Amino acid sequence: METTTRALVNGIDTEGLRGTIAAITDDPSRGAVAFRVRTAWKGGMRSETTAAGVSLGGEPIARSFRFAADEPFQLFGTDGAANPQEYLLGALAACMLVGWVAGASLRGVRLDSLEIETEGRLDLTGFLGIDAAAAPGHESIRYRVRVRGAASRETFAEIHETVRRTSPNFFNLSRPILLEGELDVG
Repeated sequence: METTTRALVNGIDTEGLRGTIAAITDDPSRGAVAFRVRTAWKGGMRSETTAAGVSLGGEPIARSFRFAADEPFQLFGTDGAANPQEYLLGALAACMLVGWVAGASLRGVRLDSLEIETEGRLDLTGFLGIDAAAAPGHESIRYRVRVRGAASRETFAEIHETVRRTSPNFFNLSRPILLEGELDVG
């Protein structure tokens, strides 16, 4: 049996990634990705979210991941997990990090370290309905990328701009998106 070992850059199979890019370029429908999660209340301020599936190019991908959310004691939770705002900030940073690693790897840039720190502030007077003029969510989110590796500052700046232009969660949080909801009472 013949085995093939592909060279990895930053742990990424760049040959495979380039093949995926070419396949989607040839047939853009192969790039359609849909995500679904289900979140259930677990008492108090606790919830559990289950990854309920992904489809890529119309093909289902089974997922079975779960994660919990809770609030700190001071916000009437049991402090048993990160809270939704921490997940939101983490989801932004993790999505940008994926773009950073892919972008650097495709350029052949070795990363020595990469960290993205995010921070958001919100006013509970908006969330609690105390002040109708107060926004219930973040008016801004700050982030800082710390990167070290085998590239010039200019190359890292180019990768950063590409990430800002192409990161799904950067896109989702940097402009309004339509949220369509329904209520099922039964």
